[in-house]
Amino acid sequence: MKKKDLRNQMTPPKFLAIGFASITLIGTFLLKLPIATADGTSTPIVDALFTAVSAISVTGLTVVDTGTHWSMFGQIVMLMLVQLGGLGFMTSATWIALMFNRRISLRERMILQEAMGQYQIQGIVDLIRRVLVYTLIIEGAGALLLTLRFSAIMPLSDAAYFGIFQSISIFNNAGFDLFGQIHGPFSGFATYVADPFVNIVVIFLIFLGGIGFIVIFDLIEYPKCKKLSLHSKVVLTVTSLLIVIGAVMIFILEHGNPKTLGPLSYPVKIMASLFQSITPRSGGVSTLDIASLEQSSQFFMIILMFIGAAPGSTGGGIKVTTFAVLIGAVVTMIQGKRDVVLYRNRISQALVYRSITLTILSLLLLVGASMFLSVTESGEFLRILFEAVSAFGTAGLSMGLTTELSGVGKVTISLLMFLGRLGPLTLAYALSRKNNKELYRHPEGRITIG
Repeated sequence: MKKKDLRNQMTPPKFLAIGFASITLIGTFLLKLPIATADGTSTPIVDALFTAVSAISVTGLTVVDTGTHWSMFGQIVMLMLVQLGGLGFMTSATWIALMFNRRISLRERMILQEAMGQYQIQGIVDLIRRVLVYTLIIEGAGALLLTLRFSAIMPLSDAAYFGIFQSISIFNNAGFDLFGQIHGPFSGFATYVADPFVNIVVIFLIFLGGIGFIVIFDLIEYPKCKKLSLHSKVVLTVTSLLIVIGAVMIFILEHGNPKTLGPLSYPVKIMASLFQSITPRSGGVSTLDIASLEQSSQFFMIILMFIGAAPGSTGGGIKVTTFAVLIGAVVTMIQGKRDVVLYRNRISQALVYRSITLTILSLLLLVGASMFLSVTESGEFLRILFEAVSAFGTAGLSMGLTTELSGVGKVTISLLMFLGRLGPLTLAYALSRKNNKELYRHPEGRITIG
């Protein structure tokens, strides 16, 4: 009886929170093993935990260089954590169950619904099947293209390994890279700032990983049905606007900066600006030195990282749909109207409340974490704020503070990465008691605001 009661209390948000935490601990244990490092020594527990959380949350922040510190075993462990974190461990477990023709229970379908950010349980298993197919296709295509490019500078076997690793990492918006082996520790994609082939492949991988599978499915079906869902319209519209506005802003702000866009030709400046505008979607890779950007550019990227990617994607942040609902609510209030309307569809009041709640919880979390880090860490506040937002938005971009973090700072950033991937609202639901139906309503009161 007690076991049954415990199962009944295990709501989908609680299951997801416990599941992610359990996989993180397993990953920490594996990365702590001497076989996981290139020199055969054991990695400090805080660094192993930080790396495991960064991988499972598909963030990409690192306290040690991925290409030189970890052995192939350690890198493969990280890659598995990235794949599990990007697509969800329940999604992966469902794939295995389907391979063995096991029936997916109603409870498991409810957990999948929560994990995929869906509003209905119907068709969720079919959705998981399609996720597997399109993931293999996109990651496979990215790996093949990157392998062809890397084969010009390294043996084919190494190029294939680099291509597979980078394709999985970038599509899942993790941002880990192995270029420390050939270009020096923490070198990243800066070497390829003027390489159009690498830039185009990486941009498309980040974009496809950031818009989510629901939108990808809609785009594939569009030639047949000539129709997009409201969700897809909002995601594509807001994402496109943020990319274009971001690219223009970065180009203007960094145009004369001798440490970033200044020395580059105009075509490369445009390409680099576009790359830096897309990567805050949670891409985690950059072709420019983030620490050398103008402060205005860094703060603008903080805003982009906070907004993040789309629901049901491998990215983080409060999500572009949440941002769209908030903007819609502001416009509605200014116009003196009652309903938030997007593409001639009324948005429910519950969804507006959820968007406001998620945004406020996220802001409170970031304010508290940033204030705490400003006490435990040394450096400018903008640098600390950038790191905190990057961790929460699972963006993986850094101004160089990550490698200088204290033990307390590493744990704090790890918590931000975990909460950012899980979602503060999901965690709040996981920690809250089961909601009971209200039997009465209080009398309405009035207060003055504004």
